[in-house]
Amino acid sequence: QVQLVESGGGLVQAGGSLRLSCAASGRTFSSDNMGWFRQAPGKEREFVALIRRRGGSTYYADSVEGRFTISRDNAKNTVYLQMNSLKPEDTAKYYCAADLWGPGLTTTRDYDYWGQGTQVTVSS
Repeated sequence: QVQLVESGGGLVQAGGSLRLSCAASGRTFSSDNMGWFRQAPGKEREFVALIRRRGGSTYYADSVEGRFTISRDNAKNTVYLQMNSLKPEDTAKYYCAADLWGPGLTTTRDYDYWGQGTQVTVSS
């Protein structure tokens, strides 16, 4: 059973930065593709970023490209999301997710396990 626990959310002014962390347990972390998604009130959960299991290649949503950076530390079983130049439209609950078997894609159905989420609020 995979468990994912996010942390690092909070309230920040526009233009500021936050770093989210997701600690994984329950299996060999380095074998999984890891993704970050977000969901704002009244909206569907949307893809933010992913990092693949082999080689650690990354992919970002257009809305965060150049501002957010996903990384992983396999020794610590942790994936990070560094968020810079935050905008009010980045306000959402951010979720970490693990894809155990697939090629590393961008839709929610491609992920097998989810964390409980951490709230990010960006004030204008």
